[in-house]
Amino acid sequence: MRAWRFLSIGAGLVAAIVLLVVTLGGQPGTPVRLIISGGIVVTLDASSRVIPDGAIAVDGDRIVAVGTTDEISGLFTAAERIDARGQVVMPGLVNTHTHVPMTLYRGLADDLPLMEWLEHYVFPAEARTVSPEFVRIGTRLAALEMIESGTTTFADMYYFEEDIADVTRSAGLRGVLGQTVIGFPVADAKTPGDALARAEAFVEKWKGDSLVTPAVAPHAVYSLDPTSLRAACELASRHNVPMLIHLSETRDESKRIVEPKGSSPTRHLEALGCWSGRSVAAHAIWLDAADMAILGKRGVGLSHNPESNMKLASGVAAVTTWLRQGLRAGLGTDGPASNNDLDMFEAMRAAALLQKVSTGDPRALPAGQALELATRRGAEVLGLGARTGSLEPGKQADIITVSMEGARQTPMFDPVSHLVYVSRGDDVQTTIVAGRILMKDRKVTTLSRESVLRDARAMAERVRIEVEAAAQERALRRGKRP
Repeated sequence: MRAWRFLSIGAGLVAAIVLLVVTLGGQPGTPVRLIISGGIVVTLDASSRVIPDGAIAVDGDRIVAVGTTDEISGLFTAAERIDARGQVVMPGLVNTHTHVPMTLYRGLADDLPLMEWLEHYVFPAEARTVSPEFVRIGTRLAALEMIESGTTTFADMYYFEEDIADVTRSAGLRGVLGQTVIGFPVADAKTPGDALARAEAFVEKWKGDSLVTPAVAPHAVYSLDPTSLRAACELASRHNVPMLIHLSETRDESKRIVEPKGSSPTRHLEALGCWSGRSVAAHAIWLDAADMAILGKRGVGLSHNPESNMKLASGVAAVTTWLRQGLRAGLGTDGPASNNDLDMFEAMRAAALLQKVSTGDPRALPAGQALELATRRGAEVLGLGARTGSLEPGKQADIITVSMEGARQTPMFDPVSHLVYVSRGDDVQTTIVAGRILMKDRKVTTLSRESVLRDARAMAERVRIEVEAAAQERALRRGKRP
């Protein structure tokens, strides 16, 4: 976005008009709870405004106004102020696909194809170690990592999702959380029917919550029979909650299920009626033109996970084609066992570079588009576009500030370029969700960093012992020495 200075010339006038509308009938000195001022405000709204000396007024859980520091200071007084000089102020990042308790499997098995990684390492490890305690400890670790790296909203698929929801709300994050339905016995359900019952109870408990959006998460076409898939989709539609699923992650996925000749996972799910509700499909790498037409027609949100896809050698999603065809798209990290982190700044950079090298076009997925995928477009994928993803009056105050003062960020000609190609998660200084400050000056306020890390290390040691025991058992069954 090299024209950001040009856009900024008119920002004061536009912001003044917005302020006039918002405060119509009000007086200078209107009290609000929080003002963030002095930074470069990158709004990610429809006009992609960049305000060099910008400010945001927050009252309760919502943004009241966005403008220049002088404009905001002239209209509002605040109980608390954050000085954002030397920083970019932007919407919180939106991670559209992950499995947060799997922080505890970070680095457990690397450099393997997806199905070998899943069937020989992840599924066996989960069978021996996943419990409500495991899930809570892993989710707290993930929440700490996300707050510290500027993610304010995430979508999750895992087991014991009610425990993930409890931790998410306590930490102050926003989550679209899917209770997993899968076709074999797992820690929280022995059958798909049991999983569906858990999913319905989870949805009924959390539906209408201000931070947690409950969802139903059938794992994938290859891990569920058609009857269970249809039941999961119908459950989500009946409650009008999102349906989250892995889709066409590998070239061989369609070979793992019984389908009519010429079909695909996308068309299989269409035939089952699974795209009739609010749907988010993760990966979507191996799509053809007919698949994309269905997904576009049905308004399915697609989650692009570039780092996990590269690490597992799953393939390259045609993100530039998605965008040209008007498909809804966002960015995700995938789980921290296959990435191996939750840093959305890395995801933005990887997404932009991967599209350039795969298409042979350096103009593919420019920085501004990558940033949109991680904010406004990601929120739209999750059905939260009216609430978050951009800095606009009336939206939830999900805001982060990112330092631009280090050697790595010097000089800075274009803040949008810097956010995508230079910044990292540990550059985030402040994280706010729904007006609540979760981190200020790199100090997390809603979690005890020391206790989170202590508990995670202790649980990781239990995981290591169980995984080693499982490996020994497999070796004995094969008649080999461990």
